[in-house]
Amino acid sequence: MSKILTSSRGDLSLEFPLLMGILNVTPDSFSDGGSFNSADGLISRVDEFLFHKVDIADIGGESTRPGSDGVSTEEELKRVVPAVMLSAANGLYVSVDTMKPQVAYESLAAGAAMINDVSGFRDPDMVAVCAEFGCSVCIMHMLGEPRSMQDNPVYGDVVEDVKKYLLDAAERCIRAGIKESSICIDPGFGFGKTLEDNYKLLAGLENIRSAGFPVLAGMSRKSMIGNVVNKPPVKRLAGTLAAHTAAVLNGADIIRAHDIEETSDMLKVLRMLKIAGGKCLR
Repeated sequence: MSKILTSSRGDLSLEFPLLMGILNVTPDSFSDGGSFNSADGLISRVDEFLFHKVDIADIGGESTRPGSDGVSTEEELKRVVPAVMLSAANGLYVSVDTMKPQVAYESLAAGAAMINDVSGFRDPDMVAVCAEFGCSVCIMHMLGEPRSMQDNPVYGDVVEDVKKYLLDAAERCIRAGIKESSICIDPGFGFGKTLEDNYKLLAGLENIRSAGFPVLAGMSRKSMIGNVVNKPPVKRLAGTLAAHTAAVLNGADIIRAHDIEETSDMLKVLRMLKIAGGKCLR
């Protein structure tokens, strides 16, 4: 597996796990909706990312929480593009969390370096846009679509099924012109999975990583944490850090998180463990 995630706007070293900070410019995301969709909130979040040296800023303008409704392309662009421009102008490596090819196109033109598509690049137009710009991409597994993804999800073997889906999607992207070295994959914790499915995927991350692509893990404040600790999203920090630590120890290359300072501290400790020769780290 490549130790570099490539993009036409710059490459990311994967020598140590990276921190992807969540920047939702939405009024209705499950945990932080409304926090950063004002000018002051956006500037504050970008400053926080810069202070803690976040590796990737992941900007989303459409909630994908279970049961959510979509927004129009025009509304998503109105939310996302100014955030992309501000983040890129401040030197951040910008990812955009979108399922819409036009939003991807305008975001990449505005300075984004990566597209994070929770629908797994099912739309050929999305693949074509990313191939044209030479950006990095994150392919995520989702069973169905946000409105219905939690309606009785069923797998034969969840780890093998998700791994095959991601590998097939990656091969489709490569055939369409996206560089193999520009691809990372995400098993999609919480996207069409039961509680047990999510923890099987967490335990099986090393198997998923054996597909040959860097792995992104995003469990921050999700119900897979809440249903275990029995706490609302804003009180799931300890459970989230435990899950993300397990993800790194099982091979995750990128951690996507809301709580920037705490997750940064966690990753610093794990990096030191690796430098010291910790055999539990890849």
